[in-house]
Amino acid sequence: MSVTTGGALPGGAYDVTVIGAGVVGSAIARELARLPLRTALVEACDDVGDGTSKANTAVLHTGFDAVPGTLESRLVREGQRRLAAYAADAGIPVEPLGALLVAWDEEQLGALAGLAEKAVRNGYRSARIIPAEEVRAREPELGPGVLGALDVPGESIICPWTTTLAYATQAVRAGTDLHLNCRVRSVTPGDPHLLGTSRGPLRTRHLVNAAGLYADEIDRLLGHGDFTVTPRRGQLIVFDELARGLVRHILLPVPGALGKGVLVTPTVYGNVMLGPTAEDLDDKTATGSTAEGLALLREKGRRILPALLEEEVTAVYAGLRAATGSEDYAIRAHPVQRYVSVGGIRSTGLTASMAIAAHVVALLADGGLPVTGARELEPVRMPNLGEAFPRPYRDARMIAADPEYGRIVCHCERVTRGEIRDALAGTVPPGSLDGLRRRTRARGGRCQGFHCGAAVRALFEEGRR
Repeated sequence: MSVTTGGALPGGAYDVTVIGAGVVGSAIARELARLPLRTALVEACDDVGDGTSKANTAVLHTGFDAVPGTLESRLVREGQRRLAAYAADAGIPVEPLGALLVAWDEEQLGALAGLAEKAVRNGYRSARIIPAEEVRAREPELGPGVLGALDVPGESIICPWTTTLAYATQAVRAGTDLHLNCRVRSVTPGDPHLLGTSRGPLRTRHLVNAAGLYADEIDRLLGHGDFTVTPRRGQLIVFDELARGLVRHILLPVPGALGKGVLVTPTVYGNVMLGPTAEDLDDKTATGSTAEGLALLREKGRRILPALLEEEVTAVYAGLRAATGSEDYAIRAHPVQRYVSVGGIRSTGLTASMAIAAHVVALLADGGLPVTGARELEPVRMPNLGEAFPRPYRDARMIAADPEYGRIVCHCERVTRGEIRDALAGTVPPGSLDGLRRRTRARGGRCQGFHCGAAVRALFEEGRR
């Protein structure tokens, strides 16, 4: 097992290589790690989960509103069960808040019955329509004009950063080679396939394309044009932890043509999030926020939860989703080439990730990948980043055993020297200060590193020596 960030790649051919170490690619690598194979996970960035996965809205979906009969519908349902169990075992924070799909006009109110019926067709039978009085009682800070809602009690929030890291950590510990800063530039199909990367050639018998926004470009290198990715930007506003008491559920809109629309949701980190927008772009690197996008979010938020707009903003950010114009995932197998493409994975990809991984391995088996001799992986236990669960600075026993867990460095997020030390010594250590933030929350609070930035940077640089 190894994690490499530079230099030439090792020689010899891998049995299977996964391109893209987002939440889906890392889940696939983890599933493959159960097999006695030589496996590689390659990623263009300096960390796992550094693309679309880091900007996920972090909802663990029930799949109630998927298109019935689609592959996405099946994999989201299956993935939700798998990930909920995995998160409990791995220490990934999950909060089962439930969701309210709020209707603000007669057209939206009329659509709730169809959404409830769709939920049943998707195998979810707990959704029910509730009247305005009950909605208001359950969410007293909602703006005026609520006509009713669809109650979906099974929806939860989860930590997307820890999920991706857990998958990658288990894969690497089980023998997978993780190659970071390794952008795939060319593919010469064959037996083995020859990948030209920014760090030299890599040979592999079987290939999985989980490259997210760039999955269509990798697909074309193999001679296919099954789908085209249109980056869909989602801008979000993150409000301070003091806003957390304003909202009790995930507040969803009635979905439109461009997706689920603007939601208000708590996060496991104790914040409240408003967003995302849905802007189709041409530029796959356009992750900047815009004045127009933020103004739109504030307008939507003012109707949903007026008091939220009076709270302090901790951060704004934007993520790009890999939209394809289809209402389903674009997962395609090419058995003769020993190649599987995993495209069009939208915001539900976090929920579906473990089910997508099992599905992809089954497709690889159809292309001749040997899948006998599967084993159980050594369990992994991730550091808790969730506010609803014990954190080191409040754990007297942890501090007594190791005083570094009582020495706070980032006071906004209450992150200790011990947590930063552990992250830097982890199986998959951070490649940047942003990567460290996703592992510890350091520099993620209301001051955004203004007070702790120098101290965190010093610890980061010392830990990487």
